[in-house]
Amino acid sequence: MPLPSLPAQADRLDRLGLLPDDGTPAGADAVRSAAARLGRTAPPGALLVVHPRHLAPSTLAPRMRRTVRTRAGTVEREGFVVVDMTDVDAFGPVDVTVPDVDVYAVAAPDRGDDLANASPAEAQPVLAGRGRSPLTLAEGVYWVLQDPAVLEPNHCFMTIGSRLRRPDGTLDARTPAIWVSGGTGRDGTERRGAPKVGWCWWRNRHTWLGFASTDVRTA
Repeated sequence: MPLPSLPAQADRLDRLGLLPDDGTPAGADAVRSAAARLGRTAPPGALLVVHPRHLAPSTLAPRMRRTVRTRAGTVEREGFVVVDMTDVDAFGPVDVTVPDVDVYAVAAPDRGDDLANASPAEAQPVLAGRGRSPLTLAEGVYWVLQDPAVLEPNHCFMTIGSRLRRPDGTLDARTPAIWVSGGTGRDGTERRGAPKVGWCWWRNRHTWLGFASTDVRTA
């Protein structure tokens, strides 16, 4: 499903209560203005992103929504971050150039289904060879905010453009991903079908996780 226009995406972020009406660089007026400007230069199907310094993944994740059918009828599940990822906002861009601006656009993202069952370590050089850049976690969450249908059972994605760098400079082996909760374990049955921010190991494979990427970011 094609993404809406960038101005329409700004309107949706405002409706979700993410853009304050306070005149700041990430306020509603500023984001709408940036969306209008970017809409004149960004390629069709681009995704609007407010820099994580203004809206962190932990703030964005609960605004994700997914409609689920249950025995009691249709319900809407809200997104969440797994309980053992309290440091989610510390995962920053690694080997990815994110524009140092308040608002930017990501050219039509791809879920990377063809790379499902590859490990992040295996997928990274493949994406690089294609001239593509993996999405960051924040970018992935924005994608789900704008198009909830991009998450499907058994067809979800990793965002390996974000990694956690330890104080000694080495990278944490966890890599963030966004998928549909099965409602098991610590997630709780009440979250079955909800959009979920979690993590997987750098060298592990998962048949149901592709690798989201883009070919360009526009500032």
